[in-house]
Amino acid sequence: MTLFRPERAILELDSRFHTEVEPAAFPQHKLRWRNQRWAERVGLDGVSDDAWIDHFGRFAPLEGSLGTPLALAYHGHQFKTYNPQLGDGRGFLFAQLRDDQNRLLDLGTKGSGQTPWSRRGDGRLTLKGGVREILAASMLEALGVYTSKAFSLIETGEELHRGDEPSPTRSSVLVRLSHSHVRFGTFQRLAHAGDAEGTAQLVDYCIRHFHPSAAGADTAASAAGLLREVVRVTADLAAGWMAAGFVHGVLNTDNMVVTGESFDYGPWRFLPYSDPSFTAAYFDETKLYAFGRQPSAVLWNLSQFANCLTLLAEPADLERELATYELAYREAFPRRVLDVLGLKPAGADQAVELMKALFGWMGQTHATWPQVFFDWFGGEASSERAKASPLAGLYAGADFEDVRGLLLAHTPERPERLAHPYFRGELPASLLIEEVEALWDRIADADDWAPLYAHMDRIEAARQALSLQAIKHV
Repeated sequence: MTLFRPERAILELDSRFHTEVEPAAFPQHKLRWRNQRWAERVGLDGVSDDAWIDHFGRFAPLEGSLGTPLALAYHGHQFKTYNPQLGDGRGFLFAQLRDDQNRLLDLGTKGSGQTPWSRRGDGRLTLKGGVREILAASMLEALGVYTSKAFSLIETGEELHRGDEPSPTRSSVLVRLSHSHVRFGTFQRLAHAGDAEGTAQLVDYCIRHFHPSAAGADTAASAAGLLREVVRVTADLAAGWMAAGFVHGVLNTDNMVVTGESFDYGPWRFLPYSDPSFTAAYFDETKLYAFGRQPSAVLWNLSQFANCLTLLAEPADLERELATYELAYREAFPRRVLDVLGLKPAGADQAVELMKALFGWMGQTHATWPQVFFDWFGGEASSERAKASPLAGLYAGADFEDVRGLLLAHTPERPERLAHPYFRGELPASLLIEEVEALWDRIADADDWAPLYAHMDRIEAARQALSLQAIKHV
């Protein structure tokens, strides 16, 4: 049994980092999702539904944690254009706590009302946006990507008007569980003001709570050490997205955090098939954040983070740490692909050869990305299973023989996982856009949540069957 362990570590940072705000008063509270598995890990599983709504819909404080919600301050580059008018515009940090691994975690909101940084926004979240975040975070967790968790979703009874959805549309408030909400843009705001003292304070906070191995003999060494650790974990994050066939859609610097977590799911998509040019956001007209450009977009964002630390450290020292990204990514990507395929490493060259052959074949044939990874989980151990796949005809083609040979050359990792009932069916858990839209249509048209909950059960089965462990960046 995990006991609830409240924290208030954010108060170590002074008022330049956050401001107290009041949550919105909603006309209605319908609990649509509570993440009971993660509630158990943070000691909140025994909270009744009524008390849950009180805390995560009306935002009554959790005893021992923050007494008042805090909207966090940050800037950021949005599609490479600097924007100093950001900050939490429809969310806040509600509480902090520790989990069963003693990690400091945040409970942050989305759609909880206006703040000083709302600008012209209403501070609300559409119900569809909340549903999409639940799905994305759960699927990425199942695929071993280090991600924030959708902790709670409550429908709030307002009608919202949005340009990118049929309106009026239903409203909600989401609570996500994250290791950190310290964004690259948090550092950018300090650098924009030339605030070396505030930057040093934030570096110390990040090292103390997230990256203790980054501590150095002085402030400059600690700043360089923090960059080193952030580069490492962020390279692994980028590799995780690429192995999962996931397109974040909006890789702005305010959407990246120092703990290397994936979070803030807006126009995300999972690939239908291998396509480096695939773009998630309709407004990304230049394909800046296309699937194949994600690793370079992440590096660009890291370079902006490194620039902020020049207030404390020598540029040459920071450049040296930033230069480790390429190698870190090259090492992480094959490992992540093998993880999702359930295979043991057989040498770096063999893994790269497999990836080139597999992704090349998938791109040429338009074989469905999630189906291929499902069919060949465990490599040779799934040869018979793959014969019953909807893609069996493609696997029988001569152009697949090289891929098959490379798959079979890798030894299965924990092949006993294939005994899980998840692998007895023909289809994987997946979130292609037509599936997501179908789930939402049932909710929008008939208030029918059963298909969504059934799909979430399927994703949970995949998580249990794959048993992939995201690197815990502590």
